[in-house]
Amino acid sequence: MNRRDFFAVSAATTAAAASIASGQPVNGKSPTLAPAVAEPAKLKGRIKQSVCKWCYSMPLDELCRHAAAIGLQSVELLNPDEWDVPKKHGLTCAVASFVKSNPIPRGFNRLEHHDSIVKELEERLPLVKAAGFPNQIVFSGNRDGQDDKEGIRNCIIGLKRITPLAEQMGVTIVMELLNSKDHRDYQCDTTAYGVEIVKGVGSDRFKLLYDIYHMQRMEGDVIDTIQKNIQHIGHFHTGGVPGRAEIDETQELNYATICKAIIETGYKGYVGQEFVPRKDAVASLRQAAMICDV
Repeated sequence: MNRRDFFAVSAATTAAAASIASGQPVNGKSPTLAPAVAEPAKLKGRIKQSVCKWCYSMPLDELCRHAAAIGLQSVELLNPDEWDVPKKHGLTCAVASFVKSNPIPRGFNRLEHHDSIVKELEERLPLVKAAGFPNQIVFSGNRDGQDDKEGIRNCIIGLKRITPLAEQMGVTIVMELLNSKDHRDYQCDTTAYGVEIVKGVGSDRFKLLYDIYHMQRMEGDVIDTIQKNIQHIGHFHTGGVPGRAEIDETQELNYATICKAIIETGYKGYVGQEFVPRKDAVASLRQAAMICDV
């Protein structure tokens, strides 16, 4: 499942979570109950780690308890009505979820979308600042036959309308790089495309969300690309390739080496765990945290 599919079936997911909480079977299978929360793990902490809520069917409060126990610092992609939950557990939200007018397919690459997206971001960014969170996610939108040069130009025009407020608020807007195989027709699907937008906008408060899973699918050469473009990157996401499952030895990327390379660039932001666990969810998250804790 990808993030778009998740939001499309959120009601079903909520029902499944309720079944898990009650110990009832889901889809004919007995749920794997999360283990009791342990004491916080002793991570080195050279890299700040977060976890994306959408990947887990458990209630947000439970996910936050486990994240804190593992030693993570954030649970991300949360809506404003959820922001108080991680704070109760001593966590932040490294990236606020998208505004309603800017889901993945509908973005800054179309001039006709700018007014509605900018209006919502003008309302959202002061809230993100007040909450003390660092980043707000946005999307380019789908191509729908549009030339990439036009898409880049339009994104720059729209983002220049909102980055002055982002600068004033001290909040960084991050546009996510997604592969256009899973998210079919998504336009900001290569690092080069995103970097052109960042350069055109010319603000320290607009950067890229470099999703390692997605960019491995699209272009590979992950470490070299990160090293050459780190000044344009404001956040990272993980995910096992193929399948966006665990980031362990069952997939092709060496996340320990990747995270070591990220640290060596001087990057001070977050790495968000965004894999969909196929095994025990909490054990997989703990393992991922240890892999990236280089």
